Amino acid sequence: MNKPVILAIDGDAAKLQVIQQELSKRYGTDYEVNCEPSAVVALKQLEALKNRDQQVALLFTDQLPPEMTGIAFLQSAHDLHPYAQRILLREIEDRAVAETVIQAMTFGWIDSFVEKPTGAFDERFHSQVAALLEVWSRSNLPRPEQLQMIGERWSERTHELRDLMDRYDASYKFYDLESAEGQALLEKVGRSDGPFPVGILHDGQVLANPSDEEVARAYDTDESIQGGLYDLAIIGAGPAGLSAAVYGASEGLRTIVVERVAPGGQAGTTSRIRNYLGFPSGVSGIDLARRAYGQAQLFGAEFYLGRDATELAADGDQRILKMSNGVEIASRSVILAMGVAYRRLGIPDLEALAGAGVFYGGTVTEAQAMRGQKVFLAGAGNSAGQAALYLAKYAERVTLLVRGSSLAASMSDYLIKQIEATDNVEVRLHTKIVGGNGTQRLEHLVLQTASDELETVPAAALFVYIGAQPHTSWLPSSISRDKQGFILTGADLDGLLPDNRHLARSPLQMETSMPGVFAAGDVRHRSVKRVAASVGEGGIAIQYIHQYLGHM
Repeated sequence: MNKPVILAIDGDAAKLQVIQQELSKRYGTDYEVNCEPSAVVALKQLEALKNRDQQVALLFTDQLPPEMTGIAFLQSAHDLHPYAQRILLREIEDRAVAETVIQAMTFGWIDSFVEKPTGAFDERFHSQVAALLEVWSRSNLPRPEQLQMIGERWSERTHELRDLMDRYDASYKFYDLESAEGQALLEKVGRSDGPFPVGILHDGQVLANPSDEEVARAYDTDESIQGGLYDLAIIGAGPAGLSAAVYGASEGLRTIVVERVAPGGQAGTTSRIRNYLGFPSGVSGIDLARRAYGQAQLFGAEFYLGRDATELAADGDQRILKMSNGVEIASRSVILAMGVAYRRLGIPDLEALAGAGVFYGGTVTEAQAMRGQKVFLAGAGNSAGQAALYLAKYAERVTLLVRGSSLAASMSDYLIKQIEATDNVEVRLHTKIVGGNGTQRLEHLVLQTASDELETVPAAALFVYIGAQPHTSWLPSSISRDKQGFILTGADLDGLLPDNRHLARSPLQMETSMPGVFAAGDVRHRSVKRVAASVGEGGIAIQYIHQYLGHM
């Protein structure tokens, strides 16, 4: 296999020499490093690389190389190598280029920007390059396979397990049940009859249609917990739950986190979060979750993954959680951070195709299978916008279906601008999905326009991001919720507390109608549906946990 290419352009010969030295010295063993003073020559090289099917990992350019601007070069290069990371090189404190960077990031013309290396040992430069290579390699280079999965390509359970593997950031390879490779693997392990999907772990262990809990045990967790009395039990390992785990455990609280799927929650399925503090070029939800998960573990937080909480009850000063496998967890306090799920369409023909072309979230898992396809996406929030831009890297065309009159009411401005600047993303306003069909997978959608006309359109896939459904149906009636199921806390409980609650105080901010039980993140009534807001709520909740425990 030919080495992937790192290509850089700079019109200043001396600076280009430093760039070439630094890139070659650090990355020359694994990558082919090409540096050119001319954008025209570089484009000819890129065309030749495309003709011999050689991958390009990173494209660096100064803003003012000869013949054309850096942005113009990157746009032309992107047509030839759409999966390469596009990086604008800039001088430190170059304000003119800084304005260009802001515009280019806003419109999605570049993936990142990097200050030019000043010479040897410029670790700031290399840390940025290493991060860019990690992002590129995750989607474009094979990793050691932790699992081989064989199943029906258009099966809801296959999709669910692939999505779970992606959330764990686990490397795996999927084989269609009908393929020769898939049949050979099944015969080798004696599982030709399933049940499917079948997973073969690197150590030879075979999982036949495993539950989420079995996958969690195989990959990341113990089958048991330490037990005893915890200071804090957190339900949900999304941004709010992970934040609470980091702050709670770091401040000396004996902490356990229960998560029914995998760390990251809904945010863990987001391909790129651009407006999160400290990540100017953006960060994937998986990467952010992985960092927070490891951080919480380092502070001593326990995790109990792949398990559902089914009951919550008060027993004196203790709060008792009962899990779906019968395990009980006793804690002095609880934070409910279960987050939300995307609402279902409720259209029988499309529900029957869930996982077979109709996906609730799941863009990271399914995007590469959409190469050259025409796909649709329902939704008008930030998650829908991020998903549309990610799918646009692979699909021939992405159509965003919006029931309202604009995106401005529910989507961040930077995403709207990127969508407007992306040629293969179309936005259809005043459009409603009313049906769809397909033999074994989705083939067509039926849309209703503003004039109530029905239109049938061919569709390879539909990704659904239409509002939030909180995971609160399992909670006892003693925990008050609004009409949509979101948990009421603090002052929102005024006049709603049950008659049997005998306390000499009002609920603390973020405390529910059950004393000692708090709520944080998207599951809380009137919360701000943003990752940073959820992280903030998780940290703030710990302040009130301390206050509550201090007065027990």
